[in-house]
Amino acid sequence: MTNELTPKFNPTEVEAGRYEKWLEADVFKPSGNPDAEPYSIVIPPPNVTGKLHLGHAWDTTLQDIIIRQKRMQGFDTLWLPGMDHAGIATQAKVAARLAEDGILPQDLGREKFLDKVWEWKDEYATTIKEQWGKMGISVDYSRERFTLDEGLSQAVRKVFVQLYNKGWIYRGEKLINWDPKAMTALSDIEVIHKEIDGAFYHITYQIEGSDEFVEIATTRPETFLGDTAVIVNEKDERYKHLVGKNVILPIINRVIPILTDDHADMEKGTGVVKITPAHDPNDFEVAMRHDLPMINMMNNDGTINENGGKYEGLDRFEARKQIVADLKELGQLVDIKPVRHEVGHSERTGVVVEPRLSTQWFVKMDELAKNAIANQTTEDAVEFYPPRFNDTFMQWMENVHDWVISRQLWWGHQIPAWYNEAGEMYVGEEAPEGEGWTQDADVLDTWFSSALWPFSTMGWPDENSADFKRYFPTSTLVTGYDIIFFWVSRMIFQSLEFTGKSPFHNVLIHGLIRDEEGRKMSKSLGNGIDPMDVIEKYGADALRWFLSNGSAPGQDVRFSYDKMDAAWNFINKIWNISRYILMNAEDVSADSVSSALTKVANKTAGNVTDRWILTRLNDTVERVTEQMDKFEFGVAGHILYNFIWDEFANWYLELTKEVMFGEDEAEKDITRAVLLHVLDQVLRLLHPIMPFFTEEIFEKLPNTSGSIVVAEYPKVRPEFNDDKASEGVAMLIELITAVRNIRAEVNTPLSKAVPMLIKSEHADFFNAVSPYISRFTNPSELTIAKDSAVPEQAMSAVITGAELYLPLAGLINIEEEIARLEKELAKWQKELDLVNKKLGNERFVANAKAEVVQKEKDKLADYQEKFDTVKARIAELKEN
Repeated sequence: MTNELTPKFNPTEVEAGRYEKWLEADVFKPSGNPDAEPYSIVIPPPNVTGKLHLGHAWDTTLQDIIIRQKRMQGFDTLWLPGMDHAGIATQAKVAARLAEDGILPQDLGREKFLDKVWEWKDEYATTIKEQWGKMGISVDYSRERFTLDEGLSQAVRKVFVQLYNKGWIYRGEKLINWDPKAMTALSDIEVIHKEIDGAFYHITYQIEGSDEFVEIATTRPETFLGDTAVIVNEKDERYKHLVGKNVILPIINRVIPILTDDHADMEKGTGVVKITPAHDPNDFEVAMRHDLPMINMMNNDGTINENGGKYEGLDRFEARKQIVADLKELGQLVDIKPVRHEVGHSERTGVVVEPRLSTQWFVKMDELAKNAIANQTTEDAVEFYPPRFNDTFMQWMENVHDWVISRQLWWGHQIPAWYNEAGEMYVGEEAPEGEGWTQDADVLDTWFSSALWPFSTMGWPDENSADFKRYFPTSTLVTGYDIIFFWVSRMIFQSLEFTGKSPFHNVLIHGLIRDEEGRKMSKSLGNGIDPMDVIEKYGADALRWFLSNGSAPGQDVRFSYDKMDAAWNFINKIWNISRYILMNAEDVSADSVSSALTKVANKTAGNVTDRWILTRLNDTVERVTEQMDKFEFGVAGHILYNFIWDEFANWYLELTKEVMFGEDEAEKDITRAVLLHVLDQVLRLLHPIMPFFTEEIFEKLPNTSGSIVVAEYPKVRPEFNDDKASEGVAMLIELITAVRNIRAEVNTPLSKAVPMLIKSEHADFFNAVSPYISRFTNPSELTIAKDSAVPEQAMSAVITGAELYLPLAGLINIEEEIARLEKELAKWQKELDLVNKKLGNERFVANAKAEVVQKEKDKLADYQEKFDTVKARIAELKEN
């Protein structure tokens, strides 16, 4: 049987080979339809340092959901894949691998070392693509890019040269963040501030030519030999007599001046501040104001240099210990006070960052930042989801510092600057002509090239490139809030500068994935989760469902295997639904389905439950599409889950058994067609989120052809809407549920038939659906009337449009029944209070849509009717 599904959902079997089939069919490439609206995404490039992590799996899942839905909606979609060279991280990984064989990068030299890095890149790029395949991401590999591709390298050189020629890139000596392990400069946002235990070391400096001392405090005594002044506040009466004099630095006995500067806070500590310009950003600013010398105490590897006297060659922290011991011996260490303080650590290597004077290349940020800020007030503004992250972006741009872009590495874009022996410098896209020129050995910060990603991948700087003209600006970027500063902001200001446009229309921000206890995943905690391990156990569809439904935009999500179990159970539920439908629709043709649906739409065939489920399907399509357009994937998933599990599986499929086990073949044909249509539409709605198993089932449906990847996304079909049927079946479901609840309260199983009275103005409807009532409630005697005497000893329930009575003499306790009804009365009173409060809010009534206000008024009428009926029933029971 061609449409047979295995008895149990097996993700490994379903997903095996499916991705390769999609690639072979080229279903991920743009449609090329010139009349279709373009929709483009460039993947946030993973770096080639290793395997994908859950955060990147989240990025790619959400982007794949977007692009798959847009593709099904008829957009000309391009999802461009690529990877990032990740200078510091990748060079460190390759160096570590070589160290296992006792080889240092210096042993190989630059060119041979880079050959090893390219080997690493090829190895891990292959791994990443295999993992993308397991995730099911629908990218166009014919357009794959890498940040060190020649085309992207050309874009990098052009940008550098243009910014340099405008005076916005410059080379100079400034205080920067230095990573002593990677031995390279870092930008401010590559520094993570962590709280650690430290100490304030209180040291005395002697006033030259006297026995007087001043006391200073420092957390870094290893740098004090680089002091070039001490300062006091000019308003500080305690030290006015010392201004203009000198102090003698302990140990090395160097004389440095006492100056006044507002940086000295009279209320903080002793009011005397040591100035170490080459190792503190505030001290650097003071030194610039007073034209002080700047003495660098550190070598590239964090050891003390020749300026450190007898401490030369010691690691900075070992030097700290020895300096403290020597100061103590001299009697100039007054105190050591423990302190818990924030210290900068390298985002890449984890070591304590050293503020250090260094000659580097910088991007002057003032004009670039102004342009980005101004753009957010125009029609070309980037829309952030959630909107609060626009404030995050703006605050950073308003306070941004010049960006240090040079890195002391070999792996990356080598800076396009050359020097000769005459001391001349040449900056250009290509090397200068003539002999004697040497290129700058440094490379650019990885984020410099990544900032150009949305347009450099499209063929820029060739603005006539077909992809650039067609797909730029890109439509949507999905990324975590942790790289708004690193990447999002830089893409925006670089794109505005070089293309005159924002790089993308929308930025969807998600949070971080944490463990079940809410902790950030890290190697040190050992709580990391490999997405490939999750896929091996549960399948990619289950992981994707979890990642898309775990939280709202911008919020963190906690990973748990309980949630993965729930995702797998949901898929298995749909699998079983599909098996039931396919087993009952072996010989159904596409034409017969179309013909049957036309009859239902025209109200010439189909029962009330068929019209109800089609109405509910329309509502689901409308709401899911609306939420997907707002990137509220969790809300969309919740709507889908409720429709599929509750309305379609638990109710409609069960209700169809009254027809399927009956004798009317024409009615069966209609129900089969409706079952197949709803399943078809459900699979299409689910496909962007869970592509593998939906394709597996879709291709077995008798009324479909081709891949679901390019199938039309569901649309609302107004001809299927039937409000009367929808309201009627809602009453039927409420009735059946009420009977089940009453039976459960008095421990009366469904197998035991009991008499039932339905008192309702809708008696004609309940008579029409009495076969369903009988099947699902098992009445020994069913009475349906517009008016009828109420049994004295009966359990009762008030539902929308009806009163239900189950005469259960001998099984009920009147006092307990009254108590139960009083609880129900309190429930309806609470509902009435809530609706009355909302309708009593003038702002709500004035600003809400008319249909929303009317819905609340309808609720009020319904709740009031239920309240009055329950109240009357309580009075009856008390009278008897």
